[in-house]
Amino acid sequence: MPIRVQNDLPAKKILEDENIFMMDENRSLSQDIRPLKIAILNLMPLKEDTEVQLMRSLSNTPLQLDVTFLTTVTYVGKNTATSHLDTFYLTYEDVKDQKFDGLIITGAPVETMNFEDVAYWEELKQIMDWSETNVTSTLHICWGAQAGLYHHYGVRKLDLSEKLSGVYRHEVYHRREPLVRGFDDVFYAPHSRYTEMSKEDILANEKLQVLADSKEAGIFLVLAEEGKNIFVLGHPEYDRVTLDKEYKRDVNKGINPALPVNYYPNDNSEEKPLMLWRAHANTLYTNWVNYYVYQKTPYEW
Repeated sequence: MPIRVQNDLPAKKILEDENIFMMDENRSLSQDIRPLKIAILNLMPLKEDTEVQLMRSLSNTPLQLDVTFLTTVTYVGKNTATSHLDTFYLTYEDVKDQKFDGLIITGAPVETMNFEDVAYWEELKQIMDWSETNVTSTLHICWGAQAGLYHHYGVRKLDLSEKLSGVYRHEVYHRREPLVRGFDDVFYAPHSRYTEMSKEDILANEKLQVLADSKEAGIFLVLAEEGKNIFVLGHPEYDRVTLDKEYKRDVNKGINPALPVNYYPNDNSEEKPLMLWRAHANTLYTNWVNYYVYQKTPYEW
């Protein structure tokens, strides 16, 4: 899929080196089609890594996407250069009068905090409320999924006894739902978190439909209101080495973490991690763009 981004976005060069088709602004303006407008609210501290991961995941459909990166005003992290944010990111105030075909809300390393204690919680609630009228479909990832389930549907967040980290086996339900079209009966996906959402609350809410879960990692994929809101309680967009970096970072901090499950060959952290989830991750993002964004969005808002 041709993804339209600003010409000098660093992630563009990385993806072009992987032979992923990235379209610059000049070429897109010469085409007589309307690209899908996708906003990405990037709450991750290493924003450039997340940019690459998400655009790689979005690159497997023939539809043209016009990507806009958003960040919060009420909290600005220290891990991304201010010049990068100023050049490539907008805020809610910049886009609040616009309509978007799709919105992605990423995870964030704040999951052990109460939602109300997160510095940008009020701003995030404003964006999630805005998405109800200005976005065709919103895809929430990991902590973003927890935040969305809590804000929209009152689902409780529960602490885990230890960090859930690894690549876990999942089963698919409701196979006729387009979001899991093309999925195998079982698939693998990465998780990295200290909390989970109440399965009891999710199953008790008639507006929420569980499409995939794991015996070890819990509920993974939740559909709401025919795809108006979609919640992914894991990290299918992760690179091969993302969990490796997180594990070794925690080791260096003296946290003494457990090895990520089903990740290193022979459970040896010096070996190259196994990639078990890329095909289903690509299918998930392709299905979201096709069936819940492209097929449902109006040509003109």
